[in-house]
Amino acid sequence: MTTASPRPGTPEPGSSDPTAPGAGAAPAGSGEGTLSSFGYAQELKRSLSLADLVIYGLVFMVPIAPFTIFGVVFNGSKGMVALTYLIGLVAMLFTALSYREMSRAFPIAGSVYAYAGRGINPKVGFLAGWAILLDYLLIPTLLYVMSAAALTSLVPAVPQWAWVIVFVLVNTVINFTGIESTARLNRIFLCGELVVLALFVGFGLAAVVNGENGAHFSLDPLLKPEVLTPGLIFGALSIAVLSFLGFDGISTLSEEVRDGDRKLVGRGTLIALCVVAALFVVQTYVAALLVPGRESFADGDATNSAFYDIAEIAGGHWLKITVAVAAALATGIANSLVAQAATSRLLFSMARDRKLPRFLAHVHPTRKTPERAILFVAAISLVLGLFFTGQIDLLSSLVNFGALFSFLMLHVAVFVHFKLRNRSTRWHLHILAPALGFVIIGSVLVNADDRAKIGGLIWLAVGAVVLLVFTRTGRGSDLKLED
Repeated sequence: MTTASPRPGTPEPGSSDPTAPGAGAAPAGSGEGTLSSFGYAQELKRSLSLADLVIYGLVFMVPIAPFTIFGVVFNGSKGMVALTYLIGLVAMLFTALSYREMSRAFPIAGSVYAYAGRGINPKVGFLAGWAILLDYLLIPTLLYVMSAAALTSLVPAVPQWAWVIVFVLVNTVINFTGIESTARLNRIFLCGELVVLALFVGFGLAAVVNGENGAHFSLDPLLKPEVLTPGLIFGALSIAVLSFLGFDGISTLSEEVRDGDRKLVGRGTLIALCVVAALFVVQTYVAALLVPGRESFADGDATNSAFYDIAEIAGGHWLKITVAVAAALATGIANSLVAQAATSRLLFSMARDRKLPRFLAHVHPTRKTPERAILFVAAISLVLGLFFTGQIDLLSSLVNFGALFSFLMLHVAVFVHFKLRNRSTRWHLHILAPALGFVIIGSVLVNADDRAKIGGLIWLAVGAVVLLVFTRTGRGSDLKLED
């Protein structure tokens, strides 16, 4: 597992064109052989189809994610919420394309840690993995805290910490039983979310037609030229991008894809991103139409409950309660379930390469799941969830920083691996797309919350110290590209 990287311009064995998508891909049914070419044994169970990956990505991103942050994005964009999500789609598409290219070149678990480690060098890979760990370790915590806050508002007798404990236990048991159980429940949760979303859009459109609250069809949620500025959009986008985080988690399942097909992860990533973006735009457009002439909500509860109040305008109090409960369960169980699964796979991959404690790389002999990594994520989520109860803004900002920084490293990895190392002539995929993605993600990161940047830089500094220790002790100083 410590062979040197190929010389620049030298095709990887087994592929006439190393820059082509799926170059060197093994035939169907040879997933284990493909993985062994990177120096690993097949330990996780290969059972996921393209549909499973798409559903996983949709559940991770949550089709009804705008329910919880609609007011914040509305205020930041002066009402142009639908436009913000459209721009978010464009920004994330470049990143999704980079994920697709790297997942085909390196079909292994570990996401951007594996891609940057093999696309650039292991030290950069560790820092990219360390950065996205901030995202992955805090996402379940953030989701538990958000859901607990929502349910406590509906059932005041139950404290938030109690909800956090319940959510952690339920998700851990499900993930512990195996990836197939997670996949089956993902389908159920997704159907439920889509039903609630359809109810809101249907009643919302009817309310617009009937002129409820002065509503009428307008392009204002998509464009207000008089108030549109780049700073305004990027500021709102830095918040809205949180809703898109999760499509990258599909790449952590590369070693559990049926038949080891290298193309499935990339396809699933792009399909899930485009579908969820369409759902985001539709629901926020309808919601914005029901509050015509408004550019902001009052700070505090009015902003946090904006979407739920709009649902009451659209269909009455029952719809408000339905939407609120759906949002709480979608984040507290469905989204957290897949977040815990993705985080455990990232920990498994880094531990397997001796970049984290080795015990995290243990796989259950029967269920074929990284059981210790799953339990570790559960323990971290429980402790942080109880500590950060009520601090949604800070958690959201920190999650964003980890994801955005790792995305920057991903785009650099695409350019280095395909263009510099393998002399790719596919300039649109290996030069233009990662360059545009880098600029857009960089702009969003610059406009991120100051607390997030400070906390994120401290986290990276700690990672640099850990990397220095690993380098001095020779732990996993190189990674195998492919035989």
